[in-house]
Amino acid sequence: MQLSDFVVSEAILSDLKVESKENAIRAMVESLKNSGTIKAEDEESIVAAILKREELGSTGIGHGVAVPHTKHPSVDRLIATVALAKEGVDFASLDGEAVYILFLLISPPDRPGDHLRGLENISRHLRNQNFCNFLKQAKTSQDIVELLQEADSNQLG
Repeated sequence: MQLSDFVVSEAILSDLKVESKENAIRAMVESLKNSGTIKAEDEESIVAAILKREELGSTGIGHGVAVPHTKHPSVDRLIATVALAKEGVDFASLDGEAVYILFLLISPPDRPGDHLRGLENISRHLRNQNFCNFLKQAKTSQDIVELLQEADSNQLG
């Protein structure tokens, strides 16, 4: 499984400007709606499901990274988007630091294996300091798409 298999390039946000975790999640889900990946009528229940998941514990995993995620019956395959918050977002992260890189993941409830593989794939790349540094420097969503493709082909060392 590769990032390009499930990251919706049309939904990538290269310059997310929000004041809160909830607004970051809302903006990312809205970008998936605007790309045609999720239906407008499912937007609120997806946001609610992700916020409910956040209540269990922040998906701000430290080092300026968050991976909010949920399972939702409105999707029939694993989907994700990426957002960069140049000014940082308070995500109640495990290390108390602001978040700059966000990957939001939604999967069908009946495909738990895909959900875990998607999270593992994202986490593996986010442990790569080169990948994170390049991501933080990306200016456009096209820059991010190209970085994801490079990461998929293991060109980032």
